Amino acid sequence: MHTGGDLFVIELGAVVLVLAIVARLARRIGLPALPLYLLVGLALGEGGLVELPASAEFIEVGAEIGVILMLLMLGLEFSAHELIDNVRRSTQAGIVDIALNFPPGFVAGLLLGFDPIVAVLLGGVTYISSSGIVAKLVADLDRIGNHETSVILSVLVIEDLAMVLYLPIVSGVLFGGSALSTTITVCVSLLVVVGVLGAAYFFGDRLSALALSQSSEALLLTLLGGTLLFAGIAGRLNLSTAVGAFVVGVALSGDIVSHARGLLLPLRNLFAAVFFVFFGLQVDLDLVPDVAVAAVVIAAVTVVTKFATGWIAAGRVAIGRPGRARAGAALIAHGEFSIVIAELGISRESDLGALAAAYVIILTLVGAVLYQYSDSITLHTPSESYRARWQRKSRLAERLRRRRWSPSR
Repeated sequence: MHTGGDLFVIELGAVVLVLAIVARLARRIGLPALPLYLLVGLALGEGGLVELPASAEFIEVGAEIGVILMLLMLGLEFSAHELIDNVRRSTQAGIVDIALNFPPGFVAGLLLGFDPIVAVLLGGVTYISSSGIVAKLVADLDRIGNHETSVILSVLVIEDLAMVLYLPIVSGVLFGGSALSTTITVCVSLLVVVGVLGAAYFFGDRLSALALSQSSEALLLTLLGGTLLFAGIAGRLNLSTAVGAFVVGVALSGDIVSHARGLLLPLRNLFAAVFFVFFGLQVDLDLVPDVAVAAVVIAAVTVVTKFATGWIAAGRVAIGRPGRARAGAALIAHGEFSIVIAELGISRESDLGALAAAYVIILTLVGAVLYQYSDSITLHTPSESYRARWQRKSRLAERLRRRRWSPSR
């Protein structure tokens, strides 16, 4: 093996061992490992402690595979019927999501002096939560079976489907595409989504039976190859590769699902960690101080608006306060989509990239911690608070009355 290959193996092995140590540390202190993986990426990226010249390209490809596998595994937990029903029920929540989370970024962009088109991009950055990060958090904390998880998933799917319209339109405006070409791209994207969900809805059982194999090796290759192929085609059609992978998972049902989980879980854990390292590698630490204050302010607003989105969405389907708190906390994390959107406008506004990176890092860390401890968050509406105070006063008055009329007195 040549010298460059040796260096690649050494770098990759060292990174994986560091991630293993970080995972053990995270488990010991009771925190999700994802934010710590991100910090590892920061330490290894531009302006960090060490750079990875030989393995950077492989890590980039591995990060894309990580997102695909995370969404595939999440899709396996839901059938096409459940997905369509949840999205139908969560349409109003999707509208609330846009109304609460797009304006903060757009207004902040205008206040920072950005071009209006760049401000629209920043609005997209604050609107879209990270399907990949949320999927990993839900799986790591074993909350896939919770009632609020279907609500979280529905909101995320609506956001990803909104990107089917958003990305082609803003790309066309940014790069001077004609109205006709932009319209055609949007229509093709929508037709693909509807067609694939329809096929999964009506023919999911047949597709699953066709893919199922008694050979674990053959099944793994079928699942991995088919998912990567479809996700790549979805990306070429201006859809999200994450949406493509998720739809593949939704289309599968029956016996193949349990087999797929066991085969894909180790791969997902490996490449998901690579994804978060890669994300940290993209950040130039030297540019962060200039945008740190703006990033903190926008992130603080987003924590409130995203939490409110999840709280409202879960409340509409009669989920209790703990579940609403978990739904709100889960939606806080931002990631891959926010960076993709920001990269579109870097040529017009160089600060947008550093601002988006700092913003995403803050929300990834805060979102992961809040979701970890969301069961301890207790919120009361004004009427509930008044009722609780009235009940406490009534109990106190009853105790005083009993003492006053006690025979011993």
